[in-house]
Amino acid sequence: MRWEKLILVLITVVIVAGLTFLALEPFQKNVKLGLDLKGGVLVRLEAPENATDEDMDKAIAIIDNRVNGLGVTEPEIRREGNNRILVELPGVENPEEAVSVIGKTALLEFKRVDTLETVITGKDLKDAKEGMNPNEPDPNKVNFVGLELNSEGAKKFAEVTRELIEKYSNDDDPNRAIAIFLDNQLISAPLVQSVISNGQASISGGFSTLEEAHNLAVLLRSGALPVELEIIEKRTVGPKLGQDSLVKSKDAAIYGIAAILVFMLIYYRLPGLVASFSLVLYSLIVWSILIWMKATITLPGIAGFLLSVGMAVDANIIIYERLKEELKNGKSLRAAIDAGFSRAFWTIFDANVTTLIAAAVLIYFGTSSIRGFALTLSIGILASMFTAITFTRFILRQLALSNITRNTKLYGA
Repeated sequence: MRWEKLILVLITVVIVAGLTFLALEPFQKNVKLGLDLKGGVLVRLEAPENATDEDMDKAIAIIDNRVNGLGVTEPEIRREGNNRILVELPGVENPEEAVSVIGKTALLEFKRVDTLETVITGKDLKDAKEGMNPNEPDPNKVNFVGLELNSEGAKKFAEVTRELIEKYSNDDDPNRAIAIFLDNQLISAPLVQSVISNGQASISGGFSTLEEAHNLAVLLRSGALPVELEIIEKRTVGPKLGQDSLVKSKDAAIYGIAAILVFMLIYYRLPGLVASFSLVLYSLIVWSILIWMKATITLPGIAGFLLSVGMAVDANIIIYERLKEELKNGKSLRAAIDAGFSRAFWTIFDANVTTLIAAAVLIYFGTSSIRGFALTLSIGILASMFTAITFTRFILRQLALSNITRNTKLYGA
């Protein structure tokens, strides 16, 4: 008996088991759960039919800036069709507030009260930050948004404030004010007390909390949307629903894989045991790739993974049936293993290629959840081909070379 071959098999199995054990905690920490598993809010926005590709790309970039400004982790923002944008915000605690920030046009305008002439707009802004003035006696003005204008905006603002002071000498003259509008709604109309030449301004009044001022600052920093977006769908997923789905998905995966492994052990015996370790390695490869790609795991994605597990087992079954036929025809164990893998290869290859073509079509034309399913399925198919054709073959050949047993019944024959 060639013990070195058997030792090589044992070392390989120990390495795979060790990698799996060490990867459990990093996988749990780094996996990105989708909206259906973590809970949150889904918003679908629609632009006018005449919106251009440039308008849509700019709108997506602005929405992305707004979502990041709200502190939402792992958002999914993507275009659907010609004029729709899908926004998924997992883990959002205040869905209504998030939706209101996402969909606002955020057109900021500073207008003279006396002539209603627009002085500056959001395009003249350099930065906007929320702040709090605890010494302010008026509780409605404690929270404010500080504005920093760019050089052109600062110049225009200085000229207008100087003109208003020169034109209206009375400090309390209502015409000596600049009205601030957001999406054509008046926010405040502060009186001009002095020439503002440093490019600094502020919006106060109407902010009951600092968070409200923060949300407005996020809107102003991200800029105005190039087109008006209408919210055509808004759906909230509670964390309990997502957690229940995750638990049930885990249970389904455990029971399904356990049933497959028991079947393989009973029907194919020693090759079935090898297939079990092959599936462990397969799962390790698939989840490593998904986490490396920073893919968001959803229920359809888990379904794609489970389906690919079945296809991985199917590849092993095709190989093992060929192996049994070769053994029944009187070939030696080593020759039967080589012939079984060689003859099963093209059957496995053709079946998987046709499935990959279908998955590619789903990725290209499908919506977000369908794409997640197809992507996970594709990765699983490629990983299953690798483990079935290389790892399984390697282990079986080493077992045959070790002469641990020549009893063909242990190979299902």
